[in-house]
Amino acid sequence: MIRFALFGAGFIGKVHAKNIHNHPNAKLTHVYDVNVEAAQQLSAQVGATVVANPDDIFASADVDAVAICSSTNTHSDLLAAAIRANKPIFCEKPIDLNIERVKAVATLLKGKDLPVVMGFSRRFDADYAEAQRRYRAGEIGKLEILQLTARGPKPPAISYVKVSGGQLRDQTIHYFDLAAWIAGEAPTEVYTSGACLVDPAIGEAGDIDTALVMMKLPSGALVQIDNSRRAAYGYDERIEIFASEGMLEAGRKQLSDVRKYVNGRVESAAMHAGWFERIEVSFGTFIDAFVRSLHGEAITMPTFWDGLRAQQMAEAAYQSLQTNQPVKVDYWLP
Repeated sequence: MIRFALFGAGFIGKVHAKNIHNHPNAKLTHVYDVNVEAAQQLSAQVGATVVANPDDIFASADVDAVAICSSTNTHSDLLAAAIRANKPIFCEKPIDLNIERVKAVATLLKGKDLPVVMGFSRRFDADYAEAQRRYRAGEIGKLEILQLTARGPKPPAISYVKVSGGQLRDQTIHYFDLAAWIAGEAPTEVYTSGACLVDPAIGEAGDIDTALVMMKLPSGALVQIDNSRRAAYGYDERIEIFASEGMLEAGRKQLSDVRKYVNGRVESAAMHAGWFERIEVSFGTFIDAFVRSLHGEAITMPTFWDGLRAQQMAEAAYQSLQTNQPVKVDYWLP
């Protein structure tokens, strides 16, 4: 039984708390949040203990692993404390909004044999995982174009936008990770074009809500990511892997695959209402994989170093957005 402590009782913390609580080989024992009422409410639901001081979690022999699901500005400090305490870690992305703080954590982790996984949950989407496996198995030949799309359905609250680190670090970072994971190689160059077309308030907050990112891979293949904070028809996410001998597609999902053919037209089900509804299952699959890996199963997980790579891609993408020029990606390692 893996005993977890959770940092963060907000939306994503509640998602992971539920999945840990429901897992037969895991138990959520401790919850910490600066919002004590939120921590108390969540703890009551899962039978955990509210902790007033994070240091008590890191010092406890009754905590086997930690899940860091608090606000992004707390991630690097909590990561550092958990690394020093030698606690296995699940951490939501990104590592930190300041790349120097990210590098400080990387330096601390270097050389340690400690499981630290980043919350790139889309790797655990069944269709994405199958497409990645089949491409890497050589079914469609040599990669030429990798297209990743994620749109809508509506922008987050402006209060969130202001602390999110921006669209490229918050939304697009998932697809930076997917691109390298699927292709098996890290992009060397990135060019970003962005606009504020959905909500003027997002632009006033210094961010974009619509982005196109093109990247070059060492093999010569191209990657394109298109992200929008709005899709009027529902949440739209999909991947195309176009290669020399064919294509693999993990297409957009609807609430049902049943289609009705009548009166000269085709009627199908609606799209998912939001991003969470589309990928909810993958969160549970991810936690299950993490727990099984801590029990000794050989499962490939998205590591801290994958998170560092994706974040460095995001930093280069922002530099390109600001300069309107292609930017070489600097993959710094300690």
